[in-house]
Amino acid sequence: MTILDRKKLERDMFRKLRDEISLNQKENVEKNVKLYVDSFIKEYKNIGYIAIYWPLKNEVDIRSLKEKISLALPRCKDKKELLFYPWDERPLTKDSEGILSPNNYFSLSHKQISMILVPCLSVDKNLIRLGYGGGYFDKLRRDKNWRNVPCIGVLTSNCVSSIPLTRADWDIPLSGFITEEEIFV
Repeated sequence: MTILDRKKLERDMFRKLRDEISLNQKENVEKNVKLYVDSFIKEYKNIGYIAIYWPLKNEVDIRSLKEKISLALPRCKDKKELLFYPWDERPLTKDSEGILSPNNYFSLSHKQISMILVPCLSVDKNLIRLGYGGGYFDKLRRDKNWRNVPCIGVLTSNCVSSIPLTRADWDIPLSGFITEEEIFV
């Protein structure tokens, strides 16, 4: 069985587990994300944007962070390129993957982003993330400047893998993850 076949099986399994999560679990993950972001802001004071994601089916919705801080959202471009743009008052449009995102005139650099909060289908204790298989985040983080920006996974505890996930050469470990039960950063 190839790496891609194993990853597909893992994705199917963790999608089913994610479909079982309760609204209460998601709300408690959101609370822990807010706690972590608050402590991050206190520690680093002069932070730039925090990059989040537009939630897809059953992903934890952390868009309420917008009430407190400047947020950036990703926009998928052709050739698996991921850029972050300020989330301002302009209407969002669909990107190349059909996800709502800003379509501003300028993208943000790694120097303007203080943290990236990324959705996960799963993550293991080695901080290997299982996403949807598009490779956007790994391609972005191949650049060492982007790899130096803390990248924190967001998911519920039932999707944290107790065994190591399949790891491909291109998989770049996260900086940590946040669930309703723990802040592992």
